[in-house]
Amino acid sequence: MGHIYTNQLINETSPYLLQHAHNPVNWYPWGDEALEKAQKEDKLLLISIGYAACHWCHVMGHESFEDEEVAKIMNEHFVCIKVDREERPDVDHIYMTAVQLMTQRGGWPLNCIALPDGRPVWGGTYFPKENWEKSLLALADFYKQDREKTEEYAARLQQGIVQSSLAPIENAADEVSVKAVERAVEKWKSHLDFQDGGNKGAPKFMLPNNLLFLLHYGHQENDKQALFYVETTLKKMAFGGVYDHIGGGFARYSVDSQWKVPHFEKMLYDNGQLLSLYSQAYQKFKNPHYKEVASEITSFLKREMLSPENGFYSSLDADSEGEEGKFYVWKEEELKTLLKEDFLLFADYYNINNYGHWEYGNYILQRKIVGEKFAKKQDIPVSVLNEKVATWKKVLLEERSHRVRPGLDDKILASWNALVITGLVDAYKAFGKIEYLELAINNAGFLQSKIAKPGSGLFHSYKNGVSKIDGFLEDYAFVIQAYIGLFESTGQKLWLDRAAELLQYTLEQFYDPQKEIFYFTSNSQKELISRTIEIHDNVTPASNSVMALNLFKLSFLLGKPYYKQIAKKMLLKVVDGVEQYPSGHSNWLQLALNMAGKHYEVAICGANAKAKLIELQKGYLPNLVYCLGENDNGLPLLKGRYVVGKTFIYVCKDNTCQLPVEAVEEALKQFK
Repeated sequence: MGHIYTNQLINETSPYLLQHAHNPVNWYPWGDEALEKAQKEDKLLLISIGYAACHWCHVMGHESFEDEEVAKIMNEHFVCIKVDREERPDVDHIYMTAVQLMTQRGGWPLNCIALPDGRPVWGGTYFPKENWEKSLLALADFYKQDREKTEEYAARLQQGIVQSSLAPIENAADEVSVKAVERAVEKWKSHLDFQDGGNKGAPKFMLPNNLLFLLHYGHQENDKQALFYVETTLKKMAFGGVYDHIGGGFARYSVDSQWKVPHFEKMLYDNGQLLSLYSQAYQKFKNPHYKEVASEITSFLKREMLSPENGFYSSLDADSEGEEGKFYVWKEEELKTLLKEDFLLFADYYNINNYGHWEYGNYILQRKIVGEKFAKKQDIPVSVLNEKVATWKKVLLEERSHRVRPGLDDKILASWNALVITGLVDAYKAFGKIEYLELAINNAGFLQSKIAKPGSGLFHSYKNGVSKIDGFLEDYAFVIQAYIGLFESTGQKLWLDRAAELLQYTLEQFYDPQKEIFYFTSNSQKELISRTIEIHDNVTPASNSVMALNLFKLSFLLGKPYYKQIAKKMLLKVVDGVEQYPSGHSNWLQLALNMAGKHYEVAICGANAKAKLIELQKGYLPNLVYCLGENDNGLPLLKGRYVVGKTFIYVCKDNTCQLPVEAVEEALKQFK
């Protein structure tokens, strides 16, 4: 198929960038060529940032970037750069901060105008075509007419970007306590929706890291209200339209306050974390529905997101055939044809009624009550209902497989894959299914062979045999976390060794000992106007909070107490923000709870160490670190603890151990 236009994006691997490779806009990827061209021609930079599964990115692309008249304005007055925010989160951080400072809001598509040296001067998110044209012409004219004012504004905005990055770490506290965590949670509760789950209002994002912390806190501090909130949210999310009841997995968020209508894109990072969440919740509550959800998330990941090389792809688009959600919704007549005499029962179960109706005769499947209550209401055995539900899912999944699929973003990101490894490890702990662990190990093997750099370090992105872009702090943080999890679940020392190597590299390349915090980019990445520091936990936990938890765990596993001191200093840097804005610091609160509350080290040494570990990990024990081996393996927590013919469990706190026991039941009593 011939194309009238082809620009510099044609040589990229990102599906998002390739979507724009035949725009009439003369797009460049982020890099030296575009920046040098802007300075040579004295043109403003037009930096447009989005991602492949972004619905409004597609809308603005069709309205403006495919329009020849708009492209003419852009090409004449600007050097135009397209950025995939998932490939270049460092670039996105800079210009998102700029737009938030200018407009007090942000989102994608993100559009920013910058001086030829990259300093931003103006920006916003989605613009209708007419507004976009007028704004661009006005900006180009202002730059020509009043260069001095443009430069002054850019200088002030750059200072604002630097200060915005440093502000959360400027006030250090002396100590953190469980009481401080309690105060933060009590303040947070006023923002929680105890009826429908999630935060109050709409839209509703899953924010699994918030729920993981509240689960931990509710369990450890016996806060029944927090636990009720977690259970309510887990049920409402998994019953709502935001969950794919046929194929498994969650959409990115719900546009309403009741989880009914999703924004249909599916992101790898969400589903990896939600796998952790439902698995850990099962350990706590033993709710069989959580096991079902975890199983279906895993099936979705294997079926639709796993590459032949054992890497996981990034996302599925919201749109197919130009329509949002078309792949996932159903017409009533279609369902009647497929389900025949079962239709009425199905319609009651999945709300093919006014509640489940979306628009234009389309229905989004969702549930209201648990299976046992539904079976009782219909006067049928639960076993019969379960068989029918399984048949319905099989029939509709087969039918759906013949539809035009949503677009797949098939780049493979180190950080997001590591979140899936952690999710799979958590699922293995909860359910004991070896296939979950095997899938995690295979994915970790992919990271070692395709993402790890020769010698040391990580790449960020991989596609079509090409590893590219130096890794960011999020890559190192999440991969180290995943490798610690693999070690804790297998006792295979190679994963701990790899975590230790990556941590040492991260300390050398990302850590600032004066500020006592990690930068998002390494010392070698020089092309940005500022180095950002990621503090706030959001849809994924902040890279700094994950690194702090990694340091805390590795201080015990590697016998390096100064790692714990680094983690504590990091926490004290942000503790004021933790109390003021708890929902944006949930992973820091995990660390605070571990440091100020009860935390245990569990060492298991002997021939039956793995069997005892499997038994221990079935329960919900969020406040401990595991170390196991058939012998001491040269590990500090196992040193001197091997006894021939015995397998002992040592429960320790702050490196002081209780008497060793052989029975798991006896070990569990020592956590009281």
